[in-house]
Amino acid sequence: MTALDAFPITKRWPAKDPSVLQLYSFPTPNGVKVSIALEEMGLPYEAHRVTLADADVKSPEFLSLNPNNKIPAIIDPDGPDGAPIGLFESGAILLYLAEKTGKLIGKTAADKAQVTQWLMFQMGGLGPMFGQMGFFVKFAGAEIEDPRPRERYVNEAKRLLNVVEGQLDGQDWIAGDFSIADIAIAPWLRGLDFYGARELVGWDDHPNTVAYLERFLARPAVEVGLNIPPREG
Repeated sequence: MTALDAFPITKRWPAKDPSVLQLYSFPTPNGVKVSIALEEMGLPYEAHRVTLADADVKSPEFLSLNPNNKIPAIIDPDGPDGAPIGLFESGAILLYLAEKTGKLIGKTAADKAQVTQWLMFQMGGLGPMFGQMGFFVKFAGAEIEDPRPRERYVNEAKRLLNVVEGQLDGQDWIAGDFSIADIAIAPWLRGLDFYGARELVGWDDHPNTVAYLERFLARPAVEVGLNIPPREG
């Protein structure tokens, strides 16, 4: 009997080491946020590959942990007061891990407020808008003849990219020191290449952002986290 036995998801994705944090994810921009954070923070964890197929994310086992049927999700067997806790939503998980470890969230309350502000910027703006743009540029939305939906999201992606560019003027990281805000934002910037949208949004006209993404991708923990769990099982 372990602390994880109360979580039905572990019946489908059993833990090899139930004493460490369990990650249920796939290497999308949202998914790699958590694997990168875990690598950067040096927390022991075990990764389980949960594909985006309905058979996985809409399975009763996965829904028992995340009723919103989206990756990533975690179970921490050593949660608050030593009790296990399950969490979903990548932003909430990043905040939880940062507060648990005291890492990548700044040294003061003011630092934390700034990091949280930029994390919310990604969660509420950059991620959803880039994702919608991708739908209309690369996926089924590209077949829609009406140009207005595509134009709406391309223009909003350009605006958000300009916000990032301005914030990076004179500093290496989005909120001063490297933080969970960067772990949230940079994978979505990287996603522009996957969507084939760099030229559309004028990527090369944003030198601060281009250099920022290069710095991010050069971090050893990022190189590892981007491929956890691997796409192919």
